[in-house]
Amino acid sequence: MDRIDLFRIFVRVVECSNFTRAADTLGMPRSSVSAAVQELEGRVGARLLHRTTRVVSPTQDGSAFYARCLRLIADVEEAENVFRQSATPSGRLRIDVPGRIGRLVIAPTLPEFLDAYPEIDIDLGVTDRAVNLVEDSVDCVLRVGPLSDSGLIARSIGDLRLINVASPAYLKRHGMPEAPDDLHGHLAVNYASPSSGRIEAWEWLDGGAPRSMPMRGRVTVNSAEAYIACCLAGLGLIQIPAYDVRQHLDTGELVEVMPSYRAEPMPMTLLYPHRQHLSRRLHVFADWLEALLKRNLL
Repeated sequence: MDRIDLFRIFVRVVECSNFTRAADTLGMPRSSVSAAVQELEGRVGARLLHRTTRVVSPTQDGSAFYARCLRLIADVEEAENVFRQSATPSGRLRIDVPGRIGRLVIAPTLPEFLDAYPEIDIDLGVTDRAVNLVEDSVDCVLRVGPLSDSGLIARSIGDLRLINVASPAYLKRHGMPEAPDDLHGHLAVNYASPSSGRIEAWEWLDGGAPRSMPMRGRVTVNSAEAYIACCLAGLGLIQIPAYDVRQHLDTGELVEVMPSYRAEPMPMTLLYPHRQHLSRRLHVFADWLEALLKRNLL
């Protein structure tokens, strides 16, 4: 097996912490992946992985070798791409994006990208679940909010503006809140994080400093669709990205409240693994997606 292929297999095993998962993402038999790592260990003359029945982890030598492999793979891909810059980008990309951004913004505009790049195909994952790029064989993800990932290339897109809204029916019944002190007499539609189950507090900026408080609410949801639907039904106030309710604001179904006390904007970031940071098809898609999001969301 070619030496650079051995490096790529070893890197994938380290990132997946499991021979079977690595084999699945590579489309190879597990036995071939295991044999490749053994061959690599024989070539370098060192044990690179600790093996157990469930997980594998790099040894001290393996960790140092993993870092070197990343650099070598990147150098090889850069060298290969020198002769591909004039070629038409082609191949398949697996992308994962948050639910409503995918449905409302990306999917309706995707024909524009596919027409511009007829040799690129897209697998579009639309979910609010935080996917694992390596284990799920995803080329690129769009994340909204603070990042917790490590070892990934991050490309900042900008900050997503949040606003406070309520339905006219709710405001007629409970009155218009003017400032955070008024919130003690109001209800919110509470939002529970799909990943942690934690109910998000009501947030605002006070002189540039973030403030928060728990809100009383009779309904708790864990999806953006239900969050907006309950607000439309008059069940409480919500904090939501402005693009998410633009149509409802235009029709008067929702009304912005406390515009001087908005929550801190949420960062939007594109993430992709080191091993693919020089892919031309990924570059052109990332450029297109960044322009699209800035045009429609910021």
